[in-house]
Amino acid sequence: MRITDIEVTALRVPGWDAKGFDGSYDDCIVEIHTDAGISGVAEVDSVPSVIRAIVEAPSSHRHARGLKETLLGCDPTDVEGLWERMYDATHYYGRRGVVMHAIGATDIALWDLRGKVLGKPVVELLGRKRRERVTAYGTIYPLGSTADEARENIDCSLALGLRAIKICAEPSWRRDFSRAETLIRAAREHVGESVALMIDAAAAWEKPEDGLPLMPALRACNFLWVEAPLPLDDVAGHARFQGFGVPIGGGDLGLTSRFEYEAMFGIGRIDIAQPDVSMAGGLTELKRIAEMARKRGKRVVPTATKTI
Repeated sequence: MRITDIEVTALRVPGWDAKGFDGSYDDCIVEIHTDAGISGVAEVDSVPSVIRAIVEAPSSHRHARGLKETLLGCDPTDVEGLWERMYDATHYYGRRGVVMHAIGATDIALWDLRGKVLGKPVVELLGRKRRERVTAYGTIYPLGSTADEARENIDCSLALGLRAIKICAEPSWRRDFSRAETLIRAAREHVGESVALMIDAAAAWEKPEDGLPLMPALRACNFLWVEAPLPLDDVAGHARFQGFGVPIGGGDLGLTSRFEYEAMFGIGRIDIAQPDVSMAGGLTELKRIAEMARKRGKRVVPTATKTI
């Protein structure tokens, strides 16, 4: 069996102006076709036109190749080997960023294809089943500017039966720590101790001083973790959130490949890696990130806004 084509399809909600920070209005589908009539499919949370360009690009030289030219004629069941082949073929212009998004989508499609060939769901290919059920959480954004608004928005999640809720910090919290602490405490008092709470500071805190004053309140209110406390380029700044008794998560808004997570573990001292499977290089790379975390005694809590 050989790969005969890689097809990229862009989906977009009519009228979407792309002005908001919401990735649910467009999507990018990657399909790998074979001469056996079996296809693998995946999706990726990235810019569809850029993913298409990376897949369909004609080669410049052996380390600057498009993914389609790189994989045509290859055995699709050699998933791990093809990951290395793609990484080497894009080394000159890739290694991180959007090229890893394209590799990730292609890798997921290869895993899907492998499962179809073997007649097994991909979950069985990744390892043994460890549990029958997992706890789902919902994200509340915006939380609200007053305690009453926060309680009202939280009630919407509780009405869905959720027993874990992630609230989102606001940029305005930097200028009013007292109000931010009031909202944090109101959230905990409203749900009680039986509901898990987390906080996502993505795009809200620009430097450690924007969030550090709130860490004692987050600890007192038993928050499970603080997610994305800083922009990803401030790797060292993540380490300053240690010592407060609240685990720190990072990586969900753009870290690509195990190499970036290695720095975030080592220099940033995060407790929880939060890779998006499509952005971080696919299932093959996610397994490597998970093994890296295991050896360090850290956790992996994957994030994904789009994953089939």
